[in-house]
Amino acid sequence: MPRLTKIYTRTGDDGSTALGTGERVPKTSPRIVAHGTVDELNAQLGVVLAANPATELVEPLRRIQNELFHAGAQLSAPESADKKRPGPKIETRHVTALEKLTDRFNEKLAPLKNLVLPGGHVAAAHLHVARTVCRRAERVTVLLAEKGPIGEHLIPYFNRLSDLLFVMARYQNKAAGVDEPVWNSRS
Repeated sequence: MPRLTKIYTRTGDDGSTALGTGERVPKTSPRIVAHGTVDELNAQLGVVLAANPATELVEPLRRIQNELFHAGAQLSAPESADKKRPGPKIETRHVTALEKLTDRFNEKLAPLKNLVLPGGHVAAAHLHVARTVCRRAERVTVLLAEKGPIGEHLIPYFNRLSDLLFVMARYQNKAAGVDEPVWNSRS
């Protein structure tokens, strides 16, 4: 567990930052962009939790926030460094757990008959924002994977998580008694 005694270090003033290996890279490197986007997603889930979501969503969202730290740890070092410094990472079990959660919440919802617009209850709206940030995290992770191995479960994890966040947004609206906003293709 890292112990932070001093928050500012001034080491990034030149536009670089350190990977988990200690190697310094530009803050614009694909690995840092992916890591930062996962951090943004985690912060957005904090906003969802602050928006008082349905009780059934709280524990899964907190667990996902913790898993996103696993993803961040995995992204903070090249795959080649993983064997030297094993740490938490996204595994098959995390992807499977997201699938089970998605199925569990989706069973309680009416089938989709139209495209859903982001919105409704404030927590649902924030879940939709989290979903879009998750899709971006997936895209930048795919770009990173084009440059070298990143671990086989990160991309599937973000793919499943964005689906779960969509279902959670729908569930939140139902739990709050708020009609889902739907797309009107004729307007």
